[in-house]
Amino acid sequence: MKQKPNPLTLFPVHGCKTVTYVKPAVKNPNIIVGEFTYFGDTDFEKHVTHHYDFYGDKLIIGKFCQIAAGVNFIMNGANHQMNAVSTFPFYIFEGWEQPVPPLAQMPYKGDTVVGNDVWIGQNATILAGVHIGDGAIIGANSVVGSDVPAYTVVVGNPARPVRKRFDEELTGLLLKLRWWDKSVEEINALIPVLSCSDLGKVKQEIKKLLEAN
Repeated sequence: MKQKPNPLTLFPVHGCKTVTYVKPAVKNPNIIVGEFTYFGDTDFEKHVTHHYDFYGDKLIIGKFCQIAAGVNFIMNGANHQMNAVSTFPFYIFEGWEQPVPPLAQMPYKGDTVVGNDVWIGQNATILAGVHIGDGAIIGANSVVGSDVPAYTVVVGNPARPVRKRFDEELTGLLLKLRWWDKSVEEINALIPVLSCSDLGKVKQEIKKLLEAN
């Protein structure tokens, strides 16, 4: 009998030390990551930059996300005050007599939120305050500075939508199903549906599942 998937396993691929589940790896309380989200590298927190305590902003990532090597999340601390004569952040360096400006005077974008089952391609950069919807795909080397709707593919710098992954009906069904919130046993049973490329069949199977509930 196969071992049950464990979301707290640091290295979930047998014999591989370069792919990690993120949830058990992070220590910063302002980085919140769902179960089974993986990173194609180690030391995820090093890829969350400018994440200063005095801002209090959070990076929130859902379940089952696939984050490739080289992906970086740039948090609000990277933003400098732009409504004053100088953009130099005196307040973060020792010896300079400037208090930390109130957030109202800073280009503060709020929390950065990534949904569930999101695939972020290699070397992509996610900027502060961005919200990425469930099932979205971020192309390699993209710079994401604005929100991404669910089940949408974006690429480029700045990242722009290139297509919807599915039609509105299937997107709506998937958002109702929320397969990522189900138990390991239920997800295992759903894998034939989740990995099926016959989208018409997938629609019918999801409708049956939703009606049964």
